[in-house]
Amino acid sequence: MYLYFRVLEVLTACDRTYVLRSWGETSSECLFLFSLTKEKRVVMNSGGHQHLVSCLETLQKALKVSSLPAMTDRLESIARQNGLGSHLSANGTECYITSDMFYVEVQLDPTGLLCDVKVAHHGENPVSCPELVQHLREKNFDEFSKHLRGLVNLYKLPGDNKLKTKMYLALQSLELDLSKMAGMYWQATNANPLDKILHGSVGYLTPRSGGLLMNLKYYVSPYDLFEDGSGAPVILHENNVPRSLGMNVSVTIEGTMAMYKLPIAPLIMGSHPVDSKGTPSFSSITSANSVDLPACFFLKFPRPIPVSRAFIQKLQGCTGIPLFDTPPTFVPLYELITQFELSKEADPVPLNHNMHFYAALPGQQHCYFLNKDAPLPDGRSLQGTLISKIAFQHPGRVPLILSLIRHQVAYNTLIGSCVKRTVLKEDSPGILQFEVCPLSDSCFSVSFQHPVNDSLVCVVMDVQDSTHVNCKLYKGLSDALICTDDFIAKVVQRCMSIPVTMRAIRRKAETIQADTPALSLIAETVEDMVKKNLPPASSPGYGMTTGTNPLSGTTTPTNTFPGGPITTLFNMSISMKERHDSVGSHGEDFSKVSQNPILTSLLQITGNVGSA
Repeated sequence: MYLYFRVLEVLTACDRTYVLRSWGETSSECLFLFSLTKEKRVVMNSGGHQHLVSCLETLQKALKVSSLPAMTDRLESIARQNGLGSHLSANGTECYITSDMFYVEVQLDPTGLLCDVKVAHHGENPVSCPELVQHLREKNFDEFSKHLRGLVNLYKLPGDNKLKTKMYLALQSLELDLSKMAGMYWQATNANPLDKILHGSVGYLTPRSGGLLMNLKYYVSPYDLFEDGSGAPVILHENNVPRSLGMNVSVTIEGTMAMYKLPIAPLIMGSHPVDSKGTPSFSSITSANSVDLPACFFLKFPRPIPVSRAFIQKLQGCTGIPLFDTPPTFVPLYELITQFELSKEADPVPLNHNMHFYAALPGQQHCYFLNKDAPLPDGRSLQGTLISKIAFQHPGRVPLILSLIRHQVAYNTLIGSCVKRTVLKEDSPGILQFEVCPLSDSCFSVSFQHPVNDSLVCVVMDVQDSTHVNCKLYKGLSDALICTDDFIAKVVQRCMSIPVTMRAIRRKAETIQADTPALSLIAETVEDMVKKNLPPASSPGYGMTTGTNPLSGTTTPTNTFPGGPITTLFNMSISMKERHDSVGSHGEDFSKVSQNPILTSLLQITGNVGSA
């Protein structure tokens, strides 16, 4: 135990506010002690040895790596922490980090400077890995260690090395097909990075590199396209699409209890798509290009996402593979969306919200009640669960899976836009109350008091898919007109935010309150025409059709505008100043929310609709 206490003494000396001996002496002595443990000159029990290794590794992380021995020592330490072997070449300038299925070769010069980092999988030639080169050149050893853990996890598969090799070949063939699908989509559409994310058959694809799996970026919300803190727009181009941006899935293979026939050779035939959407042509699955394995392909989420019961049924119908080994527990979907949104924020303190959330907007304060238990037409509340991964067998299933996920995530984004940690007094004067109720797995209503009359108004939002949201405004026949359905749809699809949309509706109503007598006359005229079964074609702003108010059951003039694609937001190239100027008389409101630059940017964008 002498060696153990000697190391603790050295560590304690290093931690003092005054220095008893020079840093050179301290580090030299610790490295000497470390060499003793490696040569096993000192015998101690396993518990003491583990404590010693932990102390030495902690100290080693604090040492500056500026020489060849220091670099090789650090690499060997990282390998050991990840359960991997390591050895040096005869001249000491190559460090090999090894396992049964792969090895990493780190090439150094005699001074310890990095030359290259190569990764070789079982039976393959080593290939240079730019990401690992960058991490080691920057002495970012934590990221380098994450790559090693990723490589280890890639081979946590059932069976012997021969079977693991077949599974790796299956993953390789899938990756080749997905990469070809991404290329074909671009060839057919010439899409920019944002279009690839929102509409691409496989999203925006980032190939596997080192220990990082292939990544498919499939959705971004308008909020994602503003930088945290500054609120500056994120400019996307081929060399600037951050991995962490938006919603992502990684592509991998994992062991399963059941056997699945997986391709071990690419299935896409030819190099040209068969239509204008970039759809490829696949060869048939045969015994020559596939093999039965106790494994399956998976799309894995960085963290589990909330999905509805109906989504699960659609997804399992698409893949033919159960999402869960055992039946999941279902809870109200809005409760899951709330937990998902709150977990994004850094504040670890639990929020006692009781499904009530507040939004502080320029000139307005909102309170939102998410009615998680509202009954659907079948009498049950909207239920959901969390999914962490999706199994599939064929690369041709990926576009359909991503389309379903995008639809669910778009719905979650709208509901989640109400969920904030903002705290306001419930009895604050002038606070506006809103109730959000699910009507189906893709449709919900937002109810609030009419801005001009004292009646109840309802906006129904139906998420058709990830890029289209239909909106209908339901009101009483005698109520003053507020805005058109087309106006609401444009705002929703530009901001994907319920609070911002409700503010826009309120501001739109304020601009017409000065002409309330005329509006009342119009409303009375419309009501009289409806009673006489005359087409109210002269009513301003509406292509009038009839619909049933879900709150009162009355027949109400509504609109059936489908709304434009969400990409109208993303394609806007006007500068921040031009956005501000376009808001007109409401520009002074934006100075009040300078502390929330992302919200400011969204409001400035939707101001273009509001001033129309």
